[in-house]
Amino acid sequence: MKYFWRTTGMFFILLAGKYSSAQYTHQDTLRGTIGPERAWWDVLRYDISVTPDYNKKSITGRTTIQYKVLPNQKSDYLQIDLQKPLNIDTLFYDDKLYINYPGKPYYNEGNVWHIPLPKAQVNSIHSISIAYHGNPRIAVRAPWDGGWIFTRDEKGRPWMTVACQGLGASVWYPCKDHQSDEPDNGATLSVTVVDSLVAVGNGRLKNKTSTNGMTTWIWEVKNPINSYNLVPYIGKYVNFTDTLAGEKGTLDCSYWVLDYNLDKAKKQFGRDVKPMLHCFEYWMGPYPFYEDSYKLVESSHLGMEHQSATAYGNHYMNGYYSGGQGFDLSGSGWGMKWDYIIIHESGHEWFANNITTNDIADMWVHEGFTDYSEPLFVECQYGKKAADEYCQGLRRNIQNDRPVIGPYGVNKEGSGDMYAKGANMLHTIRQVINDDEKFRQILRGLNRDFYHKTVDSRDVEKYMSEKSGIDLSKIFDQYLRTTKVPVLEYKMNDRKLRYRWTNCVDGFNMPVQIGTGHELWLKPTTSWQEMELPLNYSMDEINKNFYITVKKAG
Repeated sequence: MKYFWRTTGMFFILLAGKYSSAQYTHQDTLRGTIGPERAWWDVLRYDISVTPDYNKKSITGRTTIQYKVLPNQKSDYLQIDLQKPLNIDTLFYDDKLYINYPGKPYYNEGNVWHIPLPKAQVNSIHSISIAYHGNPRIAVRAPWDGGWIFTRDEKGRPWMTVACQGLGASVWYPCKDHQSDEPDNGATLSVTVVDSLVAVGNGRLKNKTSTNGMTTWIWEVKNPINSYNLVPYIGKYVNFTDTLAGEKGTLDCSYWVLDYNLDKAKKQFGRDVKPMLHCFEYWMGPYPFYEDSYKLVESSHLGMEHQSATAYGNHYMNGYYSGGQGFDLSGSGWGMKWDYIIIHESGHEWFANNITTNDIADMWVHEGFTDYSEPLFVECQYGKKAADEYCQGLRRNIQNDRPVIGPYGVNKEGSGDMYAKGANMLHTIRQVINDDEKFRQILRGLNRDFYHKTVDSRDVEKYMSEKSGIDLSKIFDQYLRTTKVPVLEYKMNDRKLRYRWTNCVDGFNMPVQIGTGHELWLKPTTSWQEMELPLNYSMDEINKNFYITVKKAG
């Protein structure tokens, strides 16, 4: 989750940047495109070591990238992303000190390093290791403005972490900073800190060693992981654990919180986590990372979906924390009965972490489905009517300022409407399918058939059409690629009803239901249709779960 909500008066405003094509630079293309220097190698594993210096606000580190050579090597160079002002100190290729090629040295171009390497056999496995140091970009207002976070807890003790979605993991370690290439064989994260602090990372604690007043905490992730999800948390943490009897067996649950918040955490996490996990497993399939465990880690910022180490900063409040209190983003009242960050950020384990988009232009797949996990949780806890009210209430946050899908190849996402509009589009599609069990199997099927994979929006759209047996393409085009809310326009003369779609894409023909629980369906197109409306029905009873506008024509 990159975008969060803030309160302004009685309204919730999405903090989303606006971009024009004139702002795209060569650096945007280098970051957002799989060019020749990225296309020929596939990341297999990251091994990251980092030592932060709180007082100097600096880090030193070393990252080893194991990779496989692909058939399409059209460049002698390998592109490594590492954002300024961080600098490379030393390179190692296949565990040997890297020596510059005569007349072809490695060189820096902004946030990118171009490193010439010898031609290698297809499918051969190699490694490049990068030692680096510097003062990383500091997050001014995490997670809205990303970077390394050097702050203090309520007792004045150092508290550090990273938030870098969108900005990119290369803000703190060298990597192939593109969502399409996750390390197939996982990663390790080694964090060295003073003995008085605790370092937490993704996955499971593999080892812990101490010497000369410093302790190195080594964490390991077995599964593929998006580069921005790999982060350290450093502070005066204490740990408590639990287990869940889940669909794939016993799921280990681990919680790392500041020592003075232990009692609050046990109460808040104990109430919401297990019901949430059972609900999400029912709707979306087994938790995708049993091998790496489920974990919440208290953070100084509001939250982020760091795989198997979710950042939690909602201050142990119900609703969405802002300005010292919790808010219901839907205005329905249902959002104040549970902790927003626990539910939303955990939902990302299925959509964003298990299923990741190749380009952040398609980030609605992460945020739309995860926003829809909120009404699914409400439905599990309080019933379908409550879920409908919650989802409909989210519409007040939709801006319709620009399309949900952004420009491709330049590392830019689309409108922040990917959250509430994405959720309401999915709720609308659920009504069109008109079979909750089939809809549930589609959600589970997505997580099964795209398990630990990267996808494009079109892959998800095609899958949902095929599995539902309904051509949903025009619905996706309408809600994802335009800012228009479709208008169901109608005329009534006695009981003779004429109706059509306007303010829509060509060929838009979404059926719509009159009333809930009734079986009267209209099948509008962009041309006028005509029918006798039965006495028991009224156009005032159009199912409100469809995200549309109904308008009587003059």
